[in-house]
Amino acid sequence: MMGIKFCRVTLLLSGILLTLAAGGCGRPEVRPDVALSATSVPVLEKKKLFRLGHTIQAGAFAHVENAARLTRSLQEKGLDATYFVARRGLYRVRFGNFPTREQARIQAEELRDRGIIEEFHLVGPEEYAVAQMDARGEAYLREELARTALSFLGVPYLWGGTSAETGFDCSGLTMTVYHLNGFDLPRRSRDQFAAGNPVDRSALGKGDILFFADNRDRISHVGLYVGNDLFIHAPGRGKRIRTDFLTQDYYRRAFVGARSYL
Repeated sequence: MMGIKFCRVTLLLSGILLTLAAGGCGRPEVRPDVALSATSVPVLEKKKLFRLGHTIQAGAFAHVENAARLTRSLQEKGLDATYFVARRGLYRVRFGNFPTREQARIQAEELRDRGIIEEFHLVGPEEYAVAQMDARGEAYLREELARTALSFLGVPYLWGGTSAETGFDCSGLTMTVYHLNGFDLPRRSRDQFAAGNPVDRSALGKGDILFFADNRDRISHVGLYVGNDLFIHAPGRGKRIRTDFLTQDYYRRAFVGARSYL
């Protein structure tokens, strides 16, 4: 979701009105002896992710490769699909984002009639953890994000996406975790970076996404913070999803920022 871009931010410092330019607006401008009213300072609105509508859940696979194969088949048909760990040793697939339950049902029945899926379950917006946030609080949702992420520990990683051949890539993992909790987080790491609100490293909370870069110009890796300086991520080709400490030398040096979406 695109945020509002503000060209100027006005601050009152020791009786001097200071306008800070950003995004090519020019040099900072200082104008002394100008009164500042409470309504003259623009408030940067917090970015929020869209929430998912109705989705379709299908499959009950003992082997992750089979869940991934169905995921790729659905993706090839233009459906936003991902597989996940329903419980230890059992994998399911969720896909689509429909504004109404009826639209989701029609799509699911069509796919069933074509033999692409068998039995299915429709997941409504009220079933996601995000729907419980108002009643149970932000801490509850953050715990659910961390719990969901940790359920992927040990799942094979290969570069490129969410298919039998390519497994989860790093931003595919973070997207899936948020989707499973009801948030429509973008797929690509740079879009995930743009969609969130900056959070200082000292204020990290469970569920925040961490961004890393081999150089400062391009994000090359992401992970999801699970507390106590620990994050979960898909580390590289031929490896499995695992946890690492942000204090490790490589990640400490490569860390370029974190984003919160709550």
